[in-house]
Amino acid sequence: MRSLVFVLLLGISSVKAESVTPPEYRRNVEQTFLTFPEWFLVHSPAEYAAYVKDHTPSDFPFIAHVRQFWSSYGRVNEAIRQYPFNFGYHVMIVVIGVSTTVEYGIRSAYETLIGRVSELGMRHGLTPEDRFGAQVAQEYVDFIRVLPWYEFDFTGRLAKLWRDTPMWGPDPLRKWERRYALTTEYAIKAVYGYLIKVGTKASYGDELLVTAVVVDKLPNGIEKNLPEIKHLRETANGNDLILVPRYDAFMRYASGLAKRGARFKEIAGNDSIILVSVLSRNDFEQPLFEQPILTQPGWKRIALVVPVGELAAFLNGLDARGALLEHVYDY
Repeated sequence: MRSLVFVLLLGISSVKAESVTPPEYRRNVEQTFLTFPEWFLVHSPAEYAAYVKDHTPSDFPFIAHVRQFWSSYGRVNEAIRQYPFNFGYHVMIVVIGVSTTVEYGIRSAYETLIGRVSELGMRHGLTPEDRFGAQVAQEYVDFIRVLPWYEFDFTGRLAKLWRDTPMWGPDPLRKWERRYALTTEYAIKAVYGYLIKVGTKASYGDELLVTAVVVDKLPNGIEKNLPEIKHLRETANGNDLILVPRYDAFMRYASGLAKRGARFKEIAGNDSIILVSVLSRNDFEQPLFEQPILTQPGWKRIALVVPVGELAAFLNGLDARGALLEHVYDY
C-alpha cells in the first residue's frame, strides 16, 4: 500500500539548486509533511465547531483527536526519514502537541464529569451560553485558517460573553456552568496566547504570508478571480513565477489556477512532491494515511502525496471522485 508513496519520496532532495524560485521564497520539501500536524489543529477545532452548533460538547471525541494528532505525526516522521532533521519544526510540533493533549484531556474530563451533570438540568435546548460558545468556536476556526491562533482576541470574546448573554434565564444550572467554563477557557487562552506570541515573535519574527509558485502559464484575466496573485517575472523557459497567498488561501488559489488550465512546475522552490488531504467516503490509491472523521460516520480524511507536476490534474479530478479538498500543505 505504501510502495508508491515511498518511490515518490526516494531520492528527492529538499530544494533543488537549479530552482528558479528566489531563495527567500524557498522552503524545504519535508515541511509539506511537517505542516500536517500543525494543520490538524485547525481541522480538529473545525470539526468541533461544526459539532457544537447542534450538540453539547460532552460527547465530542477529544481523546480520540489527541490520538489522531500523534499517530499522524508518527506517519509524517516515517515519510521524511531521508531528509535532514528539521529541528525547529519538530520542536514546534511537540510543543503544540503537548499543549493540545493537556487541553483536550482537561476538557474531556471536565465535560464528562461536570458538563454532563449540568446537561441534566437542560429543559429548553441549548442555552445562550452554549450558542455563544459555538459561535466563538467557528470564529476561532475562521481566524486560524489565516493567522496564528495566539492572535485571536480571546479577551474581547470574554467581555462579549458577559456583556451579550443574559444573566438570567431558563435552565440556570446549565447556563451558569457554561458561563464558568467559557470564562475559564477564554481567560487561560488569552494569557497563554500572549506568552506564546511574545516567545514566537522573539524567536522567529513574522511569518512569510505568500508562497512562490512557478506555472507553465498564467491564465489571462486570472487576477479578476484571484486578485492577490502577484506576477514576478517570466522565466527563461517561458514559465511564469508568481506569488500567491499562503496557508488556507493557497488551496483556493491552487484550485483556481488548476481550473483555468495552469500546471504547476514549482511550489516554494520544490518540483518534487506536495502533501494534500481530502475528505471522502471513497477510497484513494496509495494514501500516506487515513483518519475517520469521528463526528461524521462514513467520512474520512485521506492524506495523499502528489507530484507537483500532477497537482493541477489531481485537483481538477476530485469532484469526479466524490471527494472534497481539505487542504494543500504548501510547505
